[in-house]
Amino acid sequence: MTGRGQLERRLRDAHWLASADVQAVFALLDGEARRTRAVGGIVRDTLLGIVRPEAEVDFASELRPEEVMARAAENKVAAYPTGIAHGTVTLRVGMLVAEVTTLRQDVATDGRHAEVRFGTDWAADAARRDFTINAFYVDSAGTLFDPLNNIGDLLPPRIRFIGDPDRRIAEDRLRVFRFFRFSASHGGERFDAAGLEAVRRAAGTLDRLSAERIGSEMRRILDLPRIATTLRAMRETGVLALAPETIDRLQVYGGQTHRANFGARLALLLASEKQDFQALWRLPNDVMSRARAVLAAAGLLQDLRVHEAVYRFPGLLADAVDVASVLAGWTEAGKSAVLDQLQHVTPRAFPLSGTDLLACGLKAGPSLGSELARLEGLWIDSGFSLDRAALLELVEK
Repeated sequence: MTGRGQLERRLRDAHWLASADVQAVFALLDGEARRTRAVGGIVRDTLLGIVRPEAEVDFASELRPEEVMARAAENKVAAYPTGIAHGTVTLRVGMLVAEVTTLRQDVATDGRHAEVRFGTDWAADAARRDFTINAFYVDSAGTLFDPLNNIGDLLPPRIRFIGDPDRRIAEDRLRVFRFFRFSASHGGERFDAAGLEAVRRAAGTLDRLSAERIGSEMRRILDLPRIATTLRAMRETGVLALAPETIDRLQVYGGQTHRANFGARLALLLASEKQDFQALWRLPNDVMSRARAVLAAAGLLQDLRVHEAVYRFPGLLADAVDVASVLAGWTEAGKSAVLDQLQHVTPRAFPLSGTDLLACGLKAGPSLGSELARLEGLWIDSGFSLDRAALLELVEK
């Protein structure tokens, strides 16, 4: 069983903490005197034994933002006032880009923006954070600092609002979505009862959030391995409007695939719901185009038009198979049969062009494009077996 001692050893042995760039930030900002500590996600995940491919390190400091900027300038460290009104300065040290935020308390908030007061009270800074698992700090030597004594919420992870859940949500209503995201990513899709009731009470006020912020959280939720229980809880509390059948499909998808991801799930949402997810979540055009292409490829696979799927969507077949399997209700054996067919089909380039048809006497215009498309269809239906010469013999002049 994991105890506090083992958790603290993980911090002391953390590769990111020993890096020269991280230690340089500590040295710059009185880390040895514990006036600056690392905080947040990197500390939480290190305690939990979660290894991040790319460590993002955030710092909390007693130093005011202007002092951080001044010290950076004196030491020729690149510094950017990315959120200086709220106490945040971004430093670039070697390969590390890190946010340093002065300890603070919220003075006033409207659920999106906060007026803050800077200070040196670590407990007050911790008390204004969202969840207990995000209020741990570590100094330059790897010593854990837990000012609110919430280490028990890591054994096992429990996603619990700090203090009054309603107040935490009123400070930033995006925390409703973060509650569900962390419950899925770190909490095993178990939901704190007080938190769940608080998000239920806040569900009718979420229209105050921007589509971009909601979309950012939903993309991260839909990129997690297992989320069906979370989506049902979001639906039941009024946070998310999805049909039960849609969530059932997403659950089947999560159980079948080894590479659950947002793009495939978005394709399933487009197939199952009439909502405008691009507007709801302010999704980029390229994201929507890819999801629609995955859905189109899945449709071809459902119709067993394997060669056409390989020809038109060669880079999307992994997701397309998973989506097609869910939509068509394939058994494991049926899905395996389609995968086997795909392994025996090699993508190829269509051997004809419009220039070839012009040389055959066709005139430029829509009729030439139609004939080229007809020949392309015949070539695909032949399993790519018709060569250039054979296709030229089939040209209708």
